This record gives sequence, C-alpha cells and structure tokens, in this order.
Amino acid sequence: MSEGGARPRIALVKGDGIGPEVIESALAVLEAAGAELDLVPVEVGYGRWKRTGLAMAPEDLEAMGECRGVLFGAITTPSDPSYRSVLLAIRKGLDLYANIRPFQDAGMDLLIVRENTEGLYSGVEEIGADRSTTLRVITRMGSKRIAEAACRLAKGRKLTIVHKSNVLKSDILFLRTCREVAGAAGVEHEDMLVDAAAYNMVKDPRRFKIMVATNLFGDILSDLAAGVSGSLGLCASANFGDSHALFEPIHGSAPDIAGRGIANPVGAIRSAAMMLDWLGDDERARTIDEAVIWALRRGYRTPDLGGRCGTADVAAAVAGRVEELASGGGGSEGKGAI
Repeated sequence: MSEGGARPRIALVKGDGIGPEVIESALAVLEAAGAELDLVPVEVGYGRWKRTGLAMAPEDLEAMGECRGVLFGAITTPSDPSYRSVLLAIRKGLDLYANIRPFQDAGMDLLIVRENTEGLYSGVEEIGADRSTTLRVITRMGSKRIAEAACRLAKGRKLTIVHKSNVLKSDILFLRTCREVAGAAGVEHEDMLVDAAAYNMVKDPRRFKIMVATNLFGDILSDLAAGVSGSLGLCASANFGDSHALFEPIHGSAPDIAGRGIANPVGAIRSAAMMLDWLGDDERARTIDEAVIWALRRGYRTPDLGGRCGTADVAAAVAGRVEELASGGGGSEGKGAI
C-alpha cells in the first residue's frame, strides 16, 4: 500500500450533516484493519460557507491535489443560487471523470460507470426570474474516456450503454462513441433508453451486469439501484481520474438525522475499502467487505434497514469482525445478498 515505505497521503473531508458520523465509523474500521494512512484534514462544505461565506478555497483544492486520494463524507448543497457545488468543483478540479458505483446486494451484481464531469452537471447555467437554463454538454473526449473505463471494468460482462438519443440528440454522440469503443475493445454490448433501463432494473435487477451512462442518468440509476438493494446507506462509490481518486458513500448529508447517531455507516465503510483496494491493499479491502456482510447478516442494521442499531453499533461490529478475521479467526462469509 505504501510507496517507498511512505504512508499514502489521503485528504480527509468529513463534510456536513451525517458526513462526520459515517467518516468516523470508516476511520474506526480502517484502524481495526491496521491500515497505515497519512490523513490530511480539509474542511469544505455548507457548514463552512455559513460560517465564513466560502465553501471551498483554491488552497483546499490544491491540498487535495497534493494527496493521493480523498476520503469524503457528504456535503450539503443548498438551493441558494450563490452557492456552487463543492463536489462538482472537486470532480472538475481533479478531473475525476469516472464515477464507479458497485451494487452487490439483494441478488444484484451490477456496476454503474457514470461520466462525472459534463452532461447536465456542466455548471453552465443562467438563472432568471422567468427562464432558467442549464447547458447539457456531451463531448467525444468525455464519452470516449468513460466508455474506455467501462470496457476495462467489463471483464467478460455484457455492457449496457444507457442513453436517450431518441429525444436528446446530444446523446447520439455519446451512444455512437460508446459503441465504437466497445466494438474496438471486443466487449459485448447493447444499448437501452434510460427509461427502459429504469423499468428493467426494478423488474429484473439481475439482468444488468455493467452500465455506462451520462452524468445525470448515471446519478439517478445508481440511486434506483440503491433502492433495489435496500438502502442508499449501503452503497459506496469511487471517483477516478488519471492521477487522483475520491471515495464517498453515494448518500447525501441527510441533515434531518444528523447528530442522532442512526446514520448507516456501511456506505462510508465500503468506500474506505474501495480506497484500500485502489491503493493496492486488496487483502485489507476484502477483509472489510467480508466483515460488513457478516455484520449485516447478523442483524447489525440501522433504522433505514429496519434495524435498531446506531451508527456506532454497526461500526463497532464491523471493526470487531475485521480484527477477528485479521487474526485468522472466524472463517469467511464470502459475497452475496444480505
């Protein structure tokens, strides 16, 4: 995991709402696993904006860029037109163009690969009293590199290209480019309109193995997949660029439950495991994944899953199991539905 004996430097962004709670849980599990990281705290987000009028300064983005990766909690993005999304700024600033979201619960084994820097999240907007517009930006370069990322991750699985080119003509470029890349890579592929994909995901979630989609469609479909699998709180994600990566649960800051100790920490814990895998520490990553499955199967569940456990209870159960597995005890749970 280390390079030349040095511990990897990881920017730590706890964020707003339940972000600090779930990140503390992830840190407890990383400690139990014996992960050696040089954590660099960076404060950005809505809480800072309310206090100082600035959600993120240029030096904050620079600090993240000087680290190998970022472990990220959650950020509140208010509807105030003067507030610019911190997460979008980080993704664009570090060129984190590929958002990878795995779903392996409730019989589902799906990987959603979402283009992460353009589409309807381009940030090119005009807000008016009677008319507001957002520019949907689709480029060949953006489409090509997300298709290439999806093809690298396909590993023998059929790739579904999600689009709406019958209505949104900008999607013709995305669809054509993805087809070209998949064909050149020898990856079996199909394409499907986004509304049909949403319907089929609910009807038969096992039908899909790996999807590639534009920014907004990938965002919505991954939340749908989270609902099918049981809860947003279970799900992890990674944002990859060519030189940086950011790891975060896919849920938001959930300010309505912040401070109550009932937030589901599993998404953050799984995101930390994805980070370890990316750093080359795949053994610890697998141990954490196995410990999460063990804890969920034994009823360590927060209220979003119908359980009565608190955030700290679930984190303690996972951390304890990690220590058992690391010491060679307890056997293995493997993968599967929870």
